[in-house]
Amino acid sequence: MSDRHIAVIILAAGQGTRMKSSLPKVLHRIAGRPLISHVLDTAAGLSPEVVLSVVRHEREWVAAAILDHAPDTVIVDQDDVPGTGRAVEQALEALPADFEGSVVVLSGDVPLIDSATLERLVGGHLEQGRSMTMLSAIFDNPTGLGRILRDSGGSVTGIVEEKDASESQRRITEINGGIYVFARRALERALAEIDTNNAQGEKYLTDAASRILASGGGVEAVATDDPWLIAGVNDRVQLAEAGRELNARIVRAHQRAGVTIRDPRTTWIDADVSIEADVEILPGTFLQGATSIAAGAVVGPDTTLVDCEVGEGARVRRSEATLAVIAAGAEVGPFAYIRPGTELGEGGKIGAFVETKNAKVGAASKIPHLSYVGDGVIGTGTNIGAGTIFANYDGVQKHQTVVGDAVRIGSKNVLIAPVTIEDGTYTAAGTVVRKNVPSGSLALNVAPQRNIAGWVAEHRPGTSTAEAAERAAGTEASPSDDQ
Repeated sequence: MSDRHIAVIILAAGQGTRMKSSLPKVLHRIAGRPLISHVLDTAAGLSPEVVLSVVRHEREWVAAAILDHAPDTVIVDQDDVPGTGRAVEQALEALPADFEGSVVVLSGDVPLIDSATLERLVGGHLEQGRSMTMLSAIFDNPTGLGRILRDSGGSVTGIVEEKDASESQRRITEINGGIYVFARRALERALAEIDTNNAQGEKYLTDAASRILASGGGVEAVATDDPWLIAGVNDRVQLAEAGRELNARIVRAHQRAGVTIRDPRTTWIDADVSIEADVEILPGTFLQGATSIAAGAVVGPDTTLVDCEVGEGARVRRSEATLAVIAAGAEVGPFAYIRPGTELGEGGKIGAFVETKNAKVGAASKIPHLSYVGDGVIGTGTNIGAGTIFANYDGVQKHQTVVGDAVRIGSKNVLIAPVTIEDGTYTAAGTVVRKNVPSGSLALNVAPQRNIAGWVAEHRPGTSTAEAAERAAGTEASPSDDQ
């Protein structure tokens, strides 16, 4: 098959009214990608000479998404003549005139078809010298689907859409999967003969089978034992079902590659996520975008990572992170909120109820709990005390706070940016740091504490607090009463 020539046509012109959505059907997403992107990736797996996508409904929107994912795709606009046959006819007109190879036709709303299946379909098509080969499947309940027609000897005689089928034809259980391989010239001749005289008033691509057979061309339907490969998405129910099935396949692939996934049912992994062997994923975990996880890391439970890098042996639990880098041996969570631009160094810690954004946290530095670090640079071996706030916004602009190496920030500090706290520095609990702190210094600005005796009795009489204070005063006075 090294001398084969392949063009791929992807049908993406439909409105998808059953989705009941302002978003074009082929742009709805599963496993982190639009439906059309899954099909484009599968098409690329065939190493075709050209890929063409036929568009119409929300043309600019769909075309932009296609070209963003696969810039070399040729966009073809379908005219007012309805039907898949007309869409393919116009795509053929966009092919180079001297292209004499095979034409693979796919649907933009059938996302689970894979390159391996198409390779086998194309291989059989070429080896047998057919003019048309289609993928079919056996369904116990084929309602709503086109049927493969065969004669008593089992040879294909055509395809009939359900709306045009007779009662006996509707009892046929072999359905048309809508995935085809054609010889270009045979397809062109067949399409030129097809009209719109049917229940839908459309130019059916399926009618090409009977036209090719009439001209003496070979036609075959090859049944798959995996119905999901030809499952189309027409409404939100089918979208969810396809997404769940694709996720299950992605999860199984990672498990077979050496990843421990405790509960596949509650683990969702996008198609572009990479996970090394000996990673452990705990229940309730969502791995999205281009997230990558190195060997020995543990992620979850109840964790969402979006476009994150997790280093070897790191631990992330019950947290949410986006566009963050978590280095080897670092620890995040529980209940941390890691926003874009965060980089946690090797062996570092972002602990419970901590939020970070655009923060660079050095190796072995810790933000254990109840803190906000925004637009901060923290050196190595530094500890940020509980309740510390990096006050980075003055109402107009964001400013940066720099904390050096081996610094000890006391509890409930407010660091008002821009400010620098140099290496080897302490700040006292409750300090508001407004100016730079030199190396080796202790920063504090605590006012002397003042206790106002009798304030509760005077200002809160009759309360439970006043009663408690009165009892305490009586207890304290009792020894002197005994003297």
